Amino acid sequence: MREGVPARRDPGAGCRATAYPWEMPEVSPSRRRIMQGNKSRDTLPELAVRRLLHRQGFRYRVNFKPEPSLRRSADIVFPWARIAVFVDGCFWHACPDHSSTPRSNTAYWVPKFARNRERDQDTTARLERAGWAVLRYWEHEDPEEVAASVATRVMLGRAAGSARSATEPTGSMPLGAESIVQR
Repeated sequence: MREGVPARRDPGAGCRATAYPWEMPEVSPSRRRIMQGNKSRDTLPELAVRRLLHRQGFRYRVNFKPEPSLRRSADIVFPWARIAVFVDGCFWHACPDHSSTPRSNTAYWVPKFARNRERDQDTTARLERAGWAVLRYWEHEDPEEVAASVATRVMLGRAAGSARSATEPTGSMPLGAESIVQR
């Protein structure tokens, strides 16, 4: 080791198992690869909605924290309109139509899904208290219907923003946002 250069931390020697209050299950290497392949952003349903919104002229932030104090990111965010959009996966967020509990390791999965649902509800409540409109959709919903719903809501937010009096603060709408977000 060179002098003055800190030693690298062994990435396999993390304390991840002790960072969680529940017991991490032992998994096979093949299962681990499968689980690591699951994306937390840029999923196909999310990309489809984003493409449709972009094609309509909307501009937005992707995988963005609406509130810096909240350690959670929304899939699509319109900061100037204070709208956060979540496209929830049916498996991870326990969709009432498509959810199924894995047959193996149910002692881990049942509480995991419950925590995910609780976190979703908490996120929605905290963002709404902070003045954000939260739109949640399931991955199985038609992307065109989702994009149309989001576009309508953003346009309503845009109309409400343009109706403000000159003495009211403009919120987080950047200068020239009216020309950026067109339909």
